[in-house]
Amino acid sequence: MNNVVRYSRRLRLPLLVALLGCVLIPAEAALKAGAKAPDFSTEASLGGVVSTFSLAEALKQGPVVLYFYPAAFTSGCTVEAHDFAEATEQFKALGATVVGVSHDDIATLNKFSVSECRSKFAVAADPEQKISKAYDATMWYWPGHSDRTSYLIAPDGSVIYTYSALAPDGHVKNLLAALKEWKSKQKS
Repeated sequence: MNNVVRYSRRLRLPLLVALLGCVLIPAEAALKAGAKAPDFSTEASLGGVVSTFSLAEALKQGPVVLYFYPAAFTSGCTVEAHDFAEATEQFKALGATVVGVSHDDIATLNKFSVSECRSKFAVAADPEQKISKAYDATMWYWPGHSDRTSYLIAPDGSVIYTYSALAPDGHVKNLLAALKEWKSKQKS
């Protein structure tokens, strides 16, 4: 038993370092600025009402903020959903549509869209992770879940900006700044 205790103590530091690395080191998203955003259509919920979200259709209205998150109702994803809900009007004023994507089923997203997204923006179901894989937004250390990666996509379908970080804090701020910069370049 004593050897087991000593062995588990030796594993604590490497495990802690690995976990902190996942939180503090931003992931590298494969889709860079200028890349073509993969088109998709899937079930989505906005305010508990299910419809089909089509990226191509949304892009006809203007830029799209597409953000991937690991799982509905987890602490970081709840914070991020609240942040996007609070900023939805700012995104709309700049002509952008916001949509979140996770592996969750549509029944879970119906609840999440009302309680955590505050019926402000749609959340889309990607249970087989086809969309998150196409955007290289999957977690290697938590299989079956999306990484926390956000994209700003231009109406022509090209990626304007990518931000990847497990911490939810910077996503809204960085996407808003990128959208404002892109909009200012469109006017000139």
